[in-house]
Amino acid sequence: MSWITARRRHPAAGYAVVLLGLLFIGALYAVITAVGAPASATAPPAAQQAQIAFGRAIFEKDCATCHGFAAQGQNGIAPGLIGVGSAAVDFQVSTGRMPAAENGAENIQKPPRLSPTQTHAVAAYIASLGGGPAIPSAAAVSTTGANVGLGQQLFIADCAQCHNFVGAGGALTDGKFAPPLTAATPTQIYEAMLTGPEAMPVFNDTTITPSEKRDVIAYVSETRTQPNPGGFSLGRVGPVTEGLVGFLGLLLFMVLAALWITAKHGKAHE
Repeated sequence: MSWITARRRHPAAGYAVVLLGLLFIGALYAVITAVGAPASATAPPAAQQAQIAFGRAIFEKDCATCHGFAAQGQNGIAPGLIGVGSAAVDFQVSTGRMPAAENGAENIQKPPRLSPTQTHAVAAYIASLGGGPAIPSAAAVSTTGANVGLGQQLFIADCAQCHNFVGAGGALTDGKFAPPLTAATPTQIYEAMLTGPEAMPVFNDTTITPSEKRDVIAYVSETRTQPNPGGFSLGRVGPVTEGLVGFLGLLLFMVLAALWITAKHGKAHE
């Protein structure tokens, strides 16, 4: 004790205590993270490694021209993909938006060029580069027991402004367009809410919970089987649109009839 008492007044004693404290905290953190980390984070299974390698080969062939060989992106051409997650890749590729046919045509939907196996392989490769939302499982997108009424309320509050009340899509500002949801799969709808493609905001699990996402999917799916309330489609917003079209059509007919009667009366007068 006398030795410690004598040394604690030394000018370097404070620095030594701080250094020992930092070393202890660093060692403790290393132990905690090593224990809590999953085994796959340090050593991916052989099957996963093969999928990642397969996805990297596809990426370098079909995607690296725009996004860069390290997925770092190219300024003014395409964004970086590090950290976007496998869900974003699966959505963009499975809907045909990617790979883009040409630069500037990224938002155009077309038949997908890659098979589901190839798509998942590219998604696994991008996910291996760092984080991001994962592709939802079949259980996550299942609508069994979903609340369609709540899904309708959520859709009208958060989605109908762009996608129409029944998911028919519509025009946005600056030449953008909200696509129809009539052919979107439950997985694609869930991924769109998770990742917020194009002009769409991100609805993470805090903003809209996974249960509420399933409710939205159930509502969108149910609208596809409901009859049109007015008879004709015309955007599927009910008889208001059809009444407007009928009114404008009748008005045009009356104007043309008035012009024809006037022209005929003028000729007869002459």
